[in-house]
Amino acid sequence: QVQPVESGGGLVQPGGSLRLSCAGSGMIFRLYNMGWYRQTPGKQRELVAAITRGGITNYTDSVKGRFTISRDNAKNTVYLQMNRLKPEDTAVYYCNTAEANGSWGRGTQVTVSS
Repeated sequence: QVQPVESGGGLVQPGGSLRLSCAGSGMIFRLYNMGWYRQTPGKQRELVAAITRGGITNYTDSVKGRFTISRDNAKNTVYLQMNRLKPEDTAVYYCNTAEANGSWGRGTQVTVSS
């Protein structure tokens, strides 16, 4: 089954950093604009960062200046570097195409707490 595989989440203190990875399983990422999404219980999944096939990036306001999305097409992997994490960044993080028209993986839990 074509499904991305997210990893790199965990428990981190406020102000800390994490680097998430998304590996394409049967999906050739270089063909798509890609995005990182997050979801908390009772809320809709939101797009927090996107990167075009050409490497242009875009971020939701709440993560600008703290998160960086990147891609390594040779490794078929998309990354999300998260710095200066806040408790409100706590969520399950997923990757998908920027248009959200691919398959959803299981996500990776990020918990920011002291």
